[in-house]
Amino acid sequence: MDFFAAQDRARRKTLQLVLLFAIAIAGLIVATNLLVGIVVAFSTTAGLVNGPTATLQNQPTQTWVMITVGVLICIGGASLYKYLALRSGGRAIAEMLGGRPIDPGTQALDERRLLNVVEEMSIASGIRVPAVYRVDEDGINAFAAGFGTDDAVVCVTKGTLERLNREELQGVIGHEFSHVLNGDARLNLRLIALLNGILFIGLVGRILLRSNVGGGSRRNSGGAAVLALGVGLIAIGAAGTLCGNLIKAAVSRQREFLADAASVQFTRNPHGIANALKKIGGATSGSILANVRANEASHMFFSQAVKLFFGGMMATHPPLPARIRAIEPSWDGQYIAGAPIVEMDDAPPGASGFADGAAVDTPDAVVAAIGNPTTASVAHAQGTIASLPQHVVDAARDPWGACALVYAMLLPCSDAGRQRLLEMLEPHVIAHLDEIEPTIVELDDAQRLTLVALACPALMTMSRPQYDRFVADVIALIRADRRIDLFEWVLHRVLLKSLKPHFEGPTATTVRYRTLDGVRPQIAETLSAIARAGGHALDAQQRAFEAGAAAVEMNLQFIANDDVNFVRLNDALRDLRGVHPLAKPRLIKGCAACALTDGVMPSERALLIGIAATLDCPLPPDLALPT
Repeated sequence: MDFFAAQDRARRKTLQLVLLFAIAIAGLIVATNLLVGIVVAFSTTAGLVNGPTATLQNQPTQTWVMITVGVLICIGGASLYKYLALRSGGRAIAEMLGGRPIDPGTQALDERRLLNVVEEMSIASGIRVPAVYRVDEDGINAFAAGFGTDDAVVCVTKGTLERLNREELQGVIGHEFSHVLNGDARLNLRLIALLNGILFIGLVGRILLRSNVGGGSRRNSGGAAVLALGVGLIAIGAAGTLCGNLIKAAVSRQREFLADAASVQFTRNPHGIANALKKIGGATSGSILANVRANEASHMFFSQAVKLFFGGMMATHPPLPARIRAIEPSWDGQYIAGAPIVEMDDAPPGASGFADGAAVDTPDAVVAAIGNPTTASVAHAQGTIASLPQHVVDAARDPWGACALVYAMLLPCSDAGRQRLLEMLEPHVIAHLDEIEPTIVELDDAQRLTLVALACPALMTMSRPQYDRFVADVIALIRADRRIDLFEWVLHRVLLKSLKPHFEGPTATTVRYRTLDGVRPQIAETLSAIARAGGHALDAQQRAFEAGAAAVEMNLQFIANDDVNFVRLNDALRDLRGVHPLAKPRLIKGCAACALTDGVMPSERALLIGIAATLDCPLPPDLALPT
């Protein structure tokens, strides 16, 4: 799967969706104008005397303009209202469907197994570990929702937790991660908002009908016209809903096959996702949800979430047999039924020690691996997590412990100002520091950043005032020595990228540069920063920079002087975020070539992680290290 091409396709799909939506709105406007005209023609004296056709022809242009504007205001207002209601991203959908967040420190076996799978796949993908929700429904289903990797959540049903084993759960979660990485989740949220506007026409009709019930004298003086108008609007709304559902089905179905294929590629285990689909077919409740609002988000689920009344035409997902045979062509047609799964040991195969996996060790391989994790990436993530002392992993799953982990990475080991810094921290946090700080000092940067990723779900359980205090403390600790070192910069970037969308709302990135020609100085600044981070002699830095410039296919000038506190790099990345997705592969290739020239030093690797996070390009965790 090509991450950058998928991002571009998602953008183009959004434009296609808007076009289909505009066509549907045009049809609703025409139908509403005709309805109002007919009601007027049959409910007025002039209409009865002159006939309906003449009455329609005699209506002033302003009448049709007012009706059109009214329809546009209704649809646009309803769509905007829903969009604003969903502005918090994935958690808004999870909460709409009755989901409750799973405690990151849970010890319930089924929930712990799910969280472990999500953690491994997140780290393997190079994205922040999302919040995980559960819905108390018997149907086997799941979804991922969000405007991007920064605000995505994963939600599974009780039936999924109870009936799927670890490898089947991996297959389902891999499918959902594919939707997030490929931009499908963002498209799904926008689709909900747009369709809400179409549905609003029918709601207006129902309001008119209710207002006319028991109207008495009003019925004699025009109530019949209101009644007819209400019934007509309900019919138009039903037609609009039908069109909306057809659009939703058309947009959704093909992407499910692609996500299934991506899951198989991710896990290298076709039996996992195939058996999950077979269990849906063999379960009494299938994948259906009882929640009345499931229809709004039916296109987001792993499998069909609502009952169909018009056969496959309205299905948001391909038929189960078609999906299973696409994965297992020799399937015998038998579904899997049986009692819920009980697994006593959640440890994945090979997770007992550190695993390097297959290193991503060429610039082209790095570009190909962006947003495209493999089994080696998962093995590396499992090994990295397993290499961490258990008490610091436990601390990462507790809100105060997670704060203490971050503070321990920033506190000076011995300094005259250390006591002053400790005095500004919360007592609850200090209680954790004594236990975990000695361990944090012994960990390398890759292990520390893995801990930060594991800590994100716990940090997201903070209240907004606690989050504001946490951010202020982090900034104070970074600035305490009046100099920002490379790891501090990366840590701040990762935290900002992971937590800000959750607490302050996701923000859309606007494409401002179709090609890299408009950001030459910024690219030179970025490549120079990577070259300098290697810590080599000046000639080696120059050689690394030239390799990066050659990979990005530009004639650039190396910047040798230090970038104090990364001010210049921050400014450069702010502009590079606006580069078109299809132009980013060259940029990432240049960054990777620069770092790989003399072997990836830990400092270069950490800087690449921060740069990739800023550019919305999830970096694989198994980037080659020097041997």
